[in-house]
Amino acid sequence: MVREMFDTIAPRYDLVNRIMTFRLDTRWRKRTVRDLRLGPGSLILDLAAGTGDLCRELRSAGHRPVGVDLSYGMLAAARTDAPLVQADVLRLPVPDQRADGATCGFALRNLADLGLFFDELARVVRPGGRIGLLEVARPRNPVMRWGHGIYFGRVVPKIGALLSDGAAYRYLPQSVAYLPEPPALVAMLRAAGFADAERHELNGGISQLLLATRDR
Repeated sequence: MVREMFDTIAPRYDLVNRIMTFRLDTRWRKRTVRDLRLGPGSLILDLAAGTGDLCRELRSAGHRPVGVDLSYGMLAAARTDAPLVQADVLRLPVPDQRADGATCGFALRNLADLGLFFDELARVVRPGGRIGLLEVARPRNPVMRWGHGIYFGRVVPKIGALLSDGAAYRYLPQSVAYLPEPPALVAMLRAAGFADAERHELNGGISQLLLATRDR
């Protein structure tokens, strides 16, 4: 279902993202790449790469990105010269410890098994390699949480229906419910082999960035 949904919304995915986040998503991706703190030429897997936004940022920073996504429609709409692979990120066609790092943007809540995904990250990233996982979040401040709930739950679906697919953009805000609470997310990463995992709130907590180093 998720693959078909992203195939459907791929043609206007970037446009809707820019409008509904007021272009904040571009700033969040730049920070994700910067905070990887990996040297130029690093091989970085961008998982659930979509239309290649993070691949472009990684390339601009001098890295060697490879995009992986389950949706052929998203890969077909990608605007990047990075190599692209259609594959399930829970079963990556990548040898053990092959990558210097990995990124993932706004996809954790769409995965059937987060624990398995974190284990797969630990398998393919070399010891000392870095990961940056960008995802939506709910603000802790009650007032911001209320306002964000109205915007994300009511306004975003209307924007999506106007410019793309209404059903998909009703699902995407609701899918936040599939995310574990922040302490549980961090604990899962640490248990998978990323002992220094940490979480950063972005823009008042409407988004979050999980950063970690693969244990040596």
